Amino acid sequence: MNDYFDDRIIEPTLSPEDAEVTNSLRPLMLSDFIGQSGVKDNLAIYMAAAKARGDSLDHILLYGPPGLGKTTLAQIIAREMGVNIRITSGPAIEKPGDLAALLTSLAPGDILFIDEIHRLSRAVEEVLYPALEDFALDIIIGKGPAARSIRIDLKKFTLVGATTRSGRLSSPLRDRFGMLLKLDLYTPDELATIVKRSAGILDVPMEDDSVALEIARRSRGTPRIANRLLKRVRDYADVLGNGVLTVDLVQDALEKMGIDQCGLDKLDRRLLAAVIDYYGGGPVGLETLAAMLGEDAVTLEDVCEPYLMQSGFLTRTARGRCVTSLAYEHLGRECPLADRITQGSLFDSE
Repeated sequence: MNDYFDDRIIEPTLSPEDAEVTNSLRPLMLSDFIGQSGVKDNLAIYMAAAKARGDSLDHILLYGPPGLGKTTLAQIIAREMGVNIRITSGPAIEKPGDLAALLTSLAPGDILFIDEIHRLSRAVEEVLYPALEDFALDIIIGKGPAARSIRIDLKKFTLVGATTRSGRLSSPLRDRFGMLLKLDLYTPDELATIVKRSAGILDVPMEDDSVALEIARRSRGTPRIANRLLKRVRDYADVLGNGVLTVDLVQDALEKMGIDQCGLDKLDRRLLAAVIDYYGGGPVGLETLAAMLGEDAVTLEDVCEPYLMQSGFLTRTARGRCVTSLAYEHLGRECPLADRITQGSLFDSE
């Protein structure tokens, strides 16, 4: 992965700088969590029912793009249920013994949160199955003819798994979750509310509510990106202004950062321009496009394409990637197939 990708300000994954500020911006209760109304309503009912029975929650799978609040929701669940939470990630659990150490340390009702759970190894998954269903661990001790299996009973716990790629979860693991909750991208109004809340916590003065909406429109539907942009435009306000955010200052700062009014950055625009200039609007294969741009194919597929497709700039077909008439318009190009190319209507989606 190249340095440009690592430095993208609109990259939705958590950066070290984000981690320093994220905890202070995280909502502490479900009532403070902005957006995702369907997920919140369901969680409120499930938690109320579990507390009324004096029982633990069923295992929960939270899935959706990065930066939407999966870790925050897991912490809120633990706080509202009045239990402790242990946080880890799929790649960090390398051996079955690592998982056993985590599970045996949990108290009754505790929550184990595994981020990027789709990256668990197969050997660890096999140990996890009986733990989720029977709250027991089957451990093999020794090798060869002397090997024997012992069963360790566990306290009843709740696993909260988070993934950005639910399709990569194995069916046996997915079927063991009692609740599957999908987090969607936020609307500009929801993001504007988040920006205003974060600005209050960070003590960043804004001229009016239109400033928050301007930041929200360029945040790709992701709270993490919205908070990151807020911190960056605050820097511009402190150095080039009087410390107060205005619409003009925000627009100027974001343009200097290469982020346009639709939230696209230089790599996004390069991708669309390459499809138009070199391949006549498409179709073009992912590997060919990655080689043309000098980028990793995984970067384009996981980071650029989802937002470009959701925004109507790009379609993915059986023959490759194609841009829409909206992409021509956004880049100021004349669309040669304007009467035929619409947002996906010309092509059969994969």
